[in-house]
Amino acid sequence: MTQLLDVAVVIPTFNEKANVPTLVAKLDQALAGLAWEAIFVDDDSPDGTAQAAREIGRVDRRVRVIQRIGRRGLSTACIEGMCATAAPLVAVIDGDLQHDETILPKMVAALQGDPAIDLVVGSRFVEGGGTGEWDRDRVAKSAFATNLSRRVLKADLSDPMSGFFMIRSDVLRGLVPHLAGIGFKILLDIMTASPRPLGFTELPYTFRVRTEGESKLDHVVAMEYLIALYDRKFGRVVPVRFAMFSAIGVIGTGLHMGVLSLFYLGLGASFLLGQILATVAAMTFNFFLNNALTYRDRRLKGWRQMLDGWVSFCVVCSVGAVANVGVAGFLHDVRDGAWATSALVGVLIGAVWNYALSSKFTWGRY
Repeated sequence: MTQLLDVAVVIPTFNEKANVPTLVAKLDQALAGLAWEAIFVDDDSPDGTAQAAREIGRVDRRVRVIQRIGRRGLSTACIEGMCATAAPLVAVIDGDLQHDETILPKMVAALQGDPAIDLVVGSRFVEGGGTGEWDRDRVAKSAFATNLSRRVLKADLSDPMSGFFMIRSDVLRGLVPHLAGIGFKILLDIMTASPRPLGFTELPYTFRVRTEGESKLDHVVAMEYLIALYDRKFGRVVPVRFAMFSAIGVIGTGLHMGVLSLFYLGLGASFLLGQILATVAAMTFNFFLNNALTYRDRRLKGWRQMLDGWVSFCVVCSVGAVANVGVAGFLHDVRDGAWATSALVGVLIGAVWNYALSSKFTWGRY
């Protein structure tokens, strides 16, 4: 008789090919005596991570692969993986070998032994845990992020930034419709999405040093974390993507005014020419920044996609751009030189079109 699955381990990956066989071997050793499966959810890594996992899956049926095409982001990868198993318990662990897989059996035991526990979190900040060889700067940044997250949490969790946890599958599936899927901290998303306080316990572990591959932490990831906090605090009032698009639009407006000032006041060009050049400059700036931040989960990559995206961004926003220039030029003539006010009204008209059309036709096609 086939043994029923006890637990699934979801591993979101991007460019972790070298770590795949090592992690599977470590899971095999740590989960001895349990019926388990590993689900690699790969965001179409160019290094062949998905294929490396498939090769193992050909000889080990416990290993499965979800290769996502046109879908990116750690949180959404975790959600897809967790929903793809029939196991009653599902864990999330990084593919970089920095999490301690040896505590997975303790997580299983905690959930099987106490029905009041919904979630077990691997924590670096409870007694017995640690951050390993982190430098002071990283420790300070982590502490700052942890303090911020506690402002939106419904529980006194010591390590809400942890990416290493195990949850009951039925609890997770019930929360999926309410998850934002933003950024890289899926645990925070789960904890804040639940309409009731989740029963949890924390198990200590020491964070390891990465030995293969490159860290995914960067300034954009940090920005995504702040975005996720905003979404949980204010997202119901002003949707986070619209808020980001608008914020970038404000920055673009500053660039617009600067370019217009340069050509109209500094170089003596006509107002209409200055407004056209400023519009193109601001549109280009907004495209690249929105691609990096607002639509990071759908961001365009490679020169072909970027060029195509930039062209489509300009094309679909052409009506807004024409309205921008036309309205600004008309107001400038009517108000006899009130160039700043005229330009700002033109920018506002164009912004409405930019958001509505670019969401569908620029970043909605891939």
